[in-house]
Amino acid sequence: MNTSPRFKLFLMMVLEFFIWGAWLPLIFGYLPSLGFSATEPPALFAGFLPKPIAWLFSEQALILNAFPFAAIVGMFFSNQFADRNFAAEKFLAFSHLVGGLAMLGLAYVKTFWPFFGLMLVHCLLYVPTISITNSIAFANMKDAQQEFGIVRMGGTIGWILAAWPFTFILVDWSAVHAAAPNGVIEWLGTVLKSGLTGDALRNATAYTFLVSAIASLVLAAFSLILPHTPPKPATGKRESLAWLEAVRLLKHPFVLVLWIVTLIDAFVHNSFFNWAGVFLGTKTEAGGVGIPGNWIMPVMSIGQVAEILTMFILGATLKRLGWRATMIVGILGHAARFAVFAFLPQYPAVVVLVNAVHGICYAFFFATVYIFVDDFFPKDARASAQGLFNVMVLGLGPLIANTLCPMLLQNKYTHDGVTDFRSMFLLSCLSAVGAAVLLALAFHPRKREIAGEVARRET
Repeated sequence: MNTSPRFKLFLMMVLEFFIWGAWLPLIFGYLPSLGFSATEPPALFAGFLPKPIAWLFSEQALILNAFPFAAIVGMFFSNQFADRNFAAEKFLAFSHLVGGLAMLGLAYVKTFWPFFGLMLVHCLLYVPTISITNSIAFANMKDAQQEFGIVRMGGTIGWILAAWPFTFILVDWSAVHAAAPNGVIEWLGTVLKSGLTGDALRNATAYTFLVSAIASLVLAAFSLILPHTPPKPATGKRESLAWLEAVRLLKHPFVLVLWIVTLIDAFVHNSFFNWAGVFLGTKTEAGGVGIPGNWIMPVMSIGQVAEILTMFILGATLKRLGWRATMIVGILGHAARFAVFAFLPQYPAVVVLVNAVHGICYAFFFATVYIFVDDFFPKDARASAQGLFNVMVLGLGPLIANTLCPMLLQNKYTHDGVTDFRSMFLLSCLSAVGAAVLLALAFHPRKREIAGEVARRET
């Protein structure tokens, strides 16, 4: 890690995922504080949408779905366009400069259309950089198999680091001054236990966009000293129709089953982000856990710490359990966490500690799916298949969660200021169990089918 190119790539990944990790966890509680509706579309759309489907295009859904929309666009257009027409490090610098300025605006804008427009600009420019950073890393490594895991771990560390500034930002400083602590140790202890709550917390969440913007602008400048990575020209018609080749893979039953299960698991995964921050910060008498606002993001980052540890044992787990069993364990990790949230909110320590299963949820399912595709599919089909599953992981799964979850949280399951978190968490818990059962009963991969399919197309 001390060699200059690899350290630069590692730091690039730290900043790349710091940007995302800074604003995502708390935005779900912030949007209602701005008065954005979870059930009504913007006034401009209200006259054109039938009432039964109007909530699908609510103000909150439109904002939250800017990211999955950008992910879907990126799968079919912007990723390849950027990769083929621009030096990767220059595209990274431009994207994070403009995207960072858009994020900076989000810290101050309070009305719907400017907020939505800035979020859309940021996401359309940010999402392609996820694959661009991978391209830069792979193009500048001597041994990708040995080095990429270490470099990519920087992204997970960046997400974790994004949580910790807020232990000092989301603080009730009036309470700290009123306590008049003596000495540094007492002052630090007072600060750490004086987190914001309620409306004050939601109002201060604007600082998450400011921190994210600063990181984005720093990465824009840092990108200019990254190794030069020239554009990759298209290699022919076959590559331009890669998405069509990917869709054709769904005719194989085991691919279709895994694709559907990935959609369900992506929904469950993103329902956690939609609900967990609000649940952790809501007072106990209103149905939540009552964790101070400055500790919500660090608590949620426990999952990323566990993810690092889990990745170390993933290889051995796959050899021992196999593809299907490993994925089932990953899905059931979601079920276990939501069961604890549903039935044990009166035990804050248990609620906090169960977030460690996030490592199992991510590594044993999502990472395993990517490894399965790379190992199971012939070389000519791998890129298409990865894109097929990315549509679910970053696109459709989050889109469904970001549309449904705010409406359930703020309207369906909240009455007289008290939220029925248990019913919401059981929805995700049972969805995860259903996905695990489907995978156990219907996922029977056959390598020869895919190899034969590709061979026939080549001839």
